[in-house]
Parts: sequence; C-alpha cells; structure tokens
Amino acid sequence: MTSNLEWKIKRFNELSLNELYQLLQLRSEVFVVEQNCVYQDIDNKDANAIHLMGLLENEIIAYARLFQAGDYFEDASIGRVVVAQKNRTEKHGHTLMREAIDAVEVYFNTQKITISAQLYLQKFYESHGFVVVSDVYLEDDIEHIRMTRG
Repeated sequence: MTSNLEWKIKRFNELSLNELYQLLQLRSEVFVVEQNCVYQDIDNKDANAIHLMGLLENEIIAYARLFQAGDYFEDASIGRVVVAQKNRTEKHGHTLMREAIDAVEVYFNTQKITISAQLYLQKFYESHGFVVVSDVYLEDDIEHIRMTRG
C-alpha cells in the first residue's frame, strides 16, 4: 500500500508554531476528547523527542514522537502514536508505524524499541513485530501493556 502522506521529521526546536499547534491539537482531539481521558498531554517530554508528522494537504493527520534510549524507557521508544479519526479508514496507522520504526533505526541506530501500548491495540503493534513483555497496567485510567521489538 502506498501512502499519499508527506512525511516530516523534526526536533522540537525545528517545529514551526503552526506544526506545534497542529500536533498538540491532534493529540488533544484523540487522547483527551475522543478517548474521554483527562490527563496532562503536555508532559515536558516533547523537547527531547523527535516528532514524526504525516501531512495530508498541509494538515497533520498522523503523528508519533520518538525517543532515544534512556529518555523514556531503557530502549528507544515510540509514543503518542495517533491518526486523526477522519483518516483511520485509510490505514495510515500502519504507514506511520513503519515510518516511526525506520526513523528510530536511522536517528538512534537501534532496532530495539519499547512502547507503552493501549491494550486494545495489541494486535496492531504485534503486526509490526512488537511482543508483550508486561502484565496489563493502568496509565491515565486506560489499560496498557509494555511491548518491545528487536
């Protein structure tokens, strides 16, 4: 499947104000409003992350943030994986994960990745080579599992 998204990768200090606004808006729309979860999305970790953005007609509709080993987990990590609700039928989530995994390998020179995954997305992440390495735990009142790859 070929993605029709334009992919951008930027460090925090390279983000434009418009990009920062759009990515925070997308994260809020999905993780706070859609999932009905009151939590602090702006967590002082964005400055250390590399931001992967998938744009469709200049709108960020897919996003993930990437961390080198030691910044979030012992291994490199991918987090805040999100696709706008209106664009999910196009399977951009799979393209986003492939782009994120490739970026971790390029930027951090590792294939070892750990994530904190929402439990209902276990099969999605397994399809990208991740395996469960923890029991279910609550994070912001949502069931999560730790998964690793590589």
